[in-house]
Amino acid sequence: MRGNFTRVASRIMAFTDCRTPAELYTERKEMKSKNWRNRIGFFLNKNTSHLVLHLKKNRSYRPTADDVQQWAQSLDKLLSHKYGKTVFRIFLKSEFCEENIEFWLACEDFRNITSHKELASKAAGMHEEFIKDEAPKEINLDFHTKNAIYQNLLEPTATSFLAAQRKVYSLMENNSYPRFIDSDLYKELCAVARGEGKRIKS
Repeated sequence: MRGNFTRVASRIMAFTDCRTPAELYTERKEMKSKNWRNRIGFFLNKNTSHLVLHLKKNRSYRPTADDVQQWAQSLDKLLSHKYGKTVFRIFLKSEFCEENIEFWLACEDFRNITSHKELASKAAGMHEEFIKDEAPKEINLDFHTKNAIYQNLLEPTATSFLAAQRKVYSLMENNSYPRFIDSDLYKELCAVARGEGKRIKS
C-alpha cells in the first residue's frame, strides 16, 4: 500500500511540472495565500537562515546586488552562479521537485567524464536514480527519451543524456524558475545583497 501511494505521489509531482504557466498561475490564485506564505516561510526559515546569515557575515563571498538581479534575467544566469545554484536548489526542495536540478547537475558532471569505464558506471547509476520507471528521483520524461537512454547504456557517450537534460532544463525554465523569481526567498536574498535584509539569529 505504501509503495502504491509513493508511486501515485510521484506521478502527481511529475504531472505538476507538465502544466502550462497559465494553468499554474490560475491554480496559485485559487490557493489560500496564507497557506502558500506559510509553506515558503517554513522552508525559508528552516533551510536558508544559515545561508543568509553566511552571506551577511562573509561579504567577500556573498553575491552582490548586481549578481542577484542578474539571476532574474535568465535561468542560465542563475545556474552559472555558485550561490544562485544553491538557492534555486533549496527553492526546488521546498516545491518537492529538487530531482530536476539534481539530474541537471548530474548531467553536467557526466559530460566531463573522459574514462569510458567511469562513463558507463555513471550512466547506469543515473538511469537507476532518475530515468527508469519508479526510480527514487524519477524525472518527467517521455517514453522515447527514456528509451533512447536505455538503449545507449552499454555504449554511453558524453551526449547520452543531453536530450533529457535539455527537456528538464526547459521544465525548470518555464515552470519552477518564474515561481522562484516571484518567491519570498528570492526577494529576501535581494534585500540581503543590498544590505537591507532583516536580522536573522544564528
